[in-house]
Amino acid sequence: MDFSTINWLAVIVAAISSFLIGGLWYSPMLFAKPWMKANGFTEEDLKGANMGKVFGLSFLWALVMSANLAMFLNDPKTDAAFGAFAGFAAGFGWVAMGFFIVGLFERRSTGWMLINGAYMVVALTVMGLILGAWR
Repeated sequence: MDFSTINWLAVIVAAISSFLIGGLWYSPMLFAKPWMKANGFTEEDLKGANMGKVFGLSFLWALVMSANLAMFLNDPKTDAAFGAFAGFAAGFGWVAMGFFIVGLFERRSTGWMLINGAYMVVALTVMGLILGAWR
């Protein structure tokens, strides 16, 4: 694998995109309340978290995901459409299904699996789109 052909700026932007999508996804505008209910969280529970650590590590893991996807898409023929398809396939086929398997064993609600799994499908699809378009 030739890492010199990876657009590292695109990797960073793709990671930021998933971070921004997550901010919207888990906000009161979309799924904050059902997500809190699915996890048994209250507003007070969330206030006690070390948010600097949560956001910092979340961005680091998004960066790892983006770099990993970029390595799979590291072909000169890759374009935006294929990048988006590959991101969707990774998000749906690997990550969301992984959430469903873990969720079944952990006795999580269907809502928990759908909210988190769908977020990853959308985030990885957009990551793939960015990485494929910005070669």
